[in-house]
Amino acid sequence: MHSRYTTALATLPASLQQALYPWLDDPAFAGRLSADAVAAITQQSGLDEDALALALLPLAAACARASVSHFNVGAIARGERGDIYFGANMEFAGSTMQQTVHAEQSAISHAWMQGETRLRAITVNYTPCGHCRQFMNELNSGTALMIHLPGRQPDTLAAYLPAAFGPRDLAIDTLLLDPQDQQFTAQGDALTRAAIQAASLSHAPYSGAHSGVALESQSGRIYSGRYAENAAFNPSLPPLQVALNLLNLAGESCDQIQRAVLAERDGAALQQRSACQQTLRALGCDNLQRVTLPASGHQDRDQAARAFDF
Repeated sequence: MHSRYTTALATLPASLQQALYPWLDDPAFAGRLSADAVAAITQQSGLDEDALALALLPLAAACARASVSHFNVGAIARGERGDIYFGANMEFAGSTMQQTVHAEQSAISHAWMQGETRLRAITVNYTPCGHCRQFMNELNSGTALMIHLPGRQPDTLAAYLPAAFGPRDLAIDTLLLDPQDQQFTAQGDALTRAAIQAASLSHAPYSGAHSGVALESQSGRIYSGRYAENAAFNPSLPPLQVALNLLNLAGESCDQIQRAVLAERDGAALQQRSACQQTLRALGCDNLQRVTLPASGHQDRDQAARAFDF
């Protein structure tokens, strides 16, 4: 079991500790509990799913990287199929505040990258900020998404975001977590292909600036991230942060990245390059490569991606 969970686990009821231990002790555990695991844990602990999600918040918060605020926030995303996904806030000293990841964004992007196509609920240990409320409104769950907080009755996102503005106001039909594929041709080595594949599956309905990032960790594993755009623009989540989130939840160090690849289009309305480079440098990684995507994957999917180093 990863050492970051030890203290939080000890605060839970003994029956829940016993139920969780086999899953947390799995070396492959990366902050996800399958629907089958959730069913087994609820049966053994006697908790229902709502109570379990609340009880798991200290474990999720233990994954936080809060080097600036020193304020750990944990979130639990619950998928339509019954899976549970951990999320935690992430901050990167030496970069800008705009590069941080909120706990709700962490849990949602975690679910998205694991193939989840719809969320039922978000559980968080502090009231969601306006940034996160707007980010959640991009989901295909819409304002019907349930929000659970300690000591408060569950309520819908609509209650937390009245008179909401979102993708439906802009006639956007493909929402966050809806399956989508720009069909960019993935070429190159494994890391480059992972970045291009992530860009193909990214969500950028407002700018069309699809992008993806892939990271090679110290262990040699590859973590990819997709751009998640938002109707209000500022709550958009860059692809680097999505990849860093997965790396962190897997228990690896964001400060020991060996290599990174960014895939994006030349001339796109938005560019990820400079922010990606700045954040990676703050994390001690100067090995960033950029591959240029074709103008349209659907129309020009056979065009080879061109790669060059910064």
